[in-house]
Amino acid sequence: MFKELDPLLHSQLRLAIVSILISVEEADFVYLKEKTGATAGNLSVQIDKLNEAGYIGVNKFIDGKKPRTVCKITKAGIDAFDAYVKALKSYIKPK
Repeated sequence: MFKELDPLLHSQLRLAIVSILISVEEADFVYLKEKTGATAGNLSVQIDKLNEAGYIGVNKFIDGKKPRTVCKITKAGIDAFDAYVKALKSYIKPK
């Protein structure tokens, strides 16, 4: 039987965001936008969904006169990503 895939991570953009954050200590909105190629609006919505799920932490602040949004993966996000990867591997693992 196939393991259920986490619907939150099964979205291409949310999976990309989490994948990026797994490999860096933190990333700001502009960096994530450049790396994913997402529009600002779509990226913002997906960051909010991941934040609400507790998969990432989001820190919004003013840096000089510019607003900044910095994201960081959480323990729950790492665990969810690991479970997602294991579930995917079960799909391709020969029986």
